Amino acid sequence: MINKICIIGVGLMGGSFAAGLKKSRQTINIVGFGKNEKNLIKAKQLTVIDEYYLDIEQALQGIDLVLIATPVNSIEAVLKMIKPHLTEQMIICDVGSTKANVVKTAKQVFGQMPSKFIPAHPIAGKEQSGIEAADASLFQNKRVIITPEANADTQAVDSVSDLWQSVGAQVEIMDKNKHDDLLAMTSHLPHMLAFSLMDYLMTNNPQACDYAAGGFKDFTRIASSDALMWRDICINNPEQIIKHIQGYQQNLEQLVSLIKNNQAKELEQLFTDAKSARDSWLNN
Repeated sequence: MINKICIIGVGLMGGSFAAGLKKSRQTINIVGFGKNEKNLIKAKQLTVIDEYYLDIEQALQGIDLVLIATPVNSIEAVLKMIKPHLTEQMIICDVGSTKANVVKTAKQVFGQMPSKFIPAHPIAGKEQSGIEAADASLFQNKRVIITPEANADTQAVDSVSDLWQSVGAQVEIMDKNKHDDLLAMTSHLPHMLAFSLMDYLMTNNPQACDYAAGGFKDFTRIASSDALMWRDICINNPEQIIKHIQGYQQNLEQLVSLIKNNQAKELEQLFTDAKSARDSWLNN
């Protein structure tokens, strides 16, 4: 039974999780922990959390579940910080966009993967960050992938699944490596393309954006995402991200060849297939 939760990192993801629990009328006491007291005060004013602490020992008193909602590159420091204060009953969960590195780091910190550490990744977000961007409906009808290790406590897995479902999410269990490969294609690669396109335009012609229409705005929307978070994702999932960037480069080379050789029929077929695939995806 989860009665009290500590959220480490009360920003967009952690704040939205807390707000979602409040909206679902869960009778759970929510404690916030962080280094920025101004942010925590704001979270309490918004009734996202019930109380907060700047001292981790106090924050973890009587806690049933710890949700780590900080950038993935901070996971080692956070785990080392909470390690002395964990009890056998406490469940640990995170919201990081990469999972293999989280498991690897946990094993380094604890000597083995704690049976009650259930890694998770909600496939949801916004370009905005911070507690002001928290949204109680952020996870509604969104997938949350959990990647428990072989030694995972089944009750802990069920508890984590139940909590995510209570905020409207659709929970799916997946191997951590499969997760990292899939997300490198569907999330990490698109962000790299958006960031690099903005960099390309600003490097070659800073005024080009003045003449961009809705398509450019739609395509580059995610380039407004948090730079620190995406820096950490690249550092923690480099092999998969590089693999898919290089794969995409090969597709671009094929496209260059079709255009260069005036292969109108093949170009039309490529665009038609892409349109059909996207239309089918949107209608599912």
